[in-house]
Amino acid sequence: MRLTDYQRRVICRAASECFGASSRVRLFGSRTDDRARGGDIDLFIETDIYDTCAIARAEIDFQVRIQQALGDQQIDLLIDYPGRSTHPSIFAAAEHTAIPL
Repeated sequence: MRLTDYQRRVICRAASECFGASSRVRLFGSRTDDRARGGDIDLFIETDIYDTCAIARAEIDFQVRIQQALGDQQIDLLIDYPGRSTHPSIFAAAEHTAIPL
């Protein structure tokens, strides 16, 4: 996994504060490959929040906190929540390859 301990701590703390203490965060994509270089940070977040407006606010707050702590990083989020009606195919790929933080 190509994230520093500091980056992992920042991401996990921000996820807990924004998406709730029971949220789960996993890394997927190119950053899971220690041999690769560069790439954005792809995160799969599972939350118990069910209100889509609250999820949108949490996502914005999360992105702001991450940018403030880590600087200009490209962060891509997949967010799963109770009652989500669609799960694009990238969800299955993310779940299959994701590494818990």
